[in-house]
Amino acid sequence: MKKYMLILFCTFNLHVLTAQEMTPDTLKALITQVADTLQNNGNSIQFLYEEKMLICIYDENANRMRIISPIIERNKIEEKELLNALVANFHSALDVKYALSDEIIWSVFTHPLKELTEHQVLDAIHQVYAAAVTFGTTYSSTNLVFPGNTKKKEEEKPEKILKKT
Repeated sequence: MKKYMLILFCTFNLHVLTAQEMTPDTLKALITQVADTLQNNGNSIQFLYEEKMLICIYDENANRMRIISPIIERNKIEEKELLNALVANFHSALDVKYALSDEIIWSVFTHPLKELTEHQVLDAIHQVYAAAVTFGTTYSSTNLVFPGNTKKKEEEKPEKILKKT
């Protein structure tokens, strides 16, 4: 019985030691480490990362945060590109997703704020950036791709009618 109590006690304490609460101040400090420039405005931080604009928006009361980057206006892309982005959301965008809001395509990472680790924040910044710059080509946020049916449909070719002579 003592053995099990000791294991339970150690497991609980290990969890407490590794748990952390992400705060807006820590979030801002992490972004400052990697950003080219940044502007803090209330509960949002707009910054340049590798010359690409990203925005971090957080809400402590709702325990939510998101890092987003605008990619392109919806009316400047074909339906094929939009469909490729949807396929990528399943296979290659991983922790980041492509989204449409206010007629703009965005790369978006969302997560509960308090449960975020420092590593996750830095990784999210890179993934949002990568998804934004690969839109239209590989549509990927990392080098990883989940397997599956990623083949794009080929355009149907009209049948040739042969004339008898």
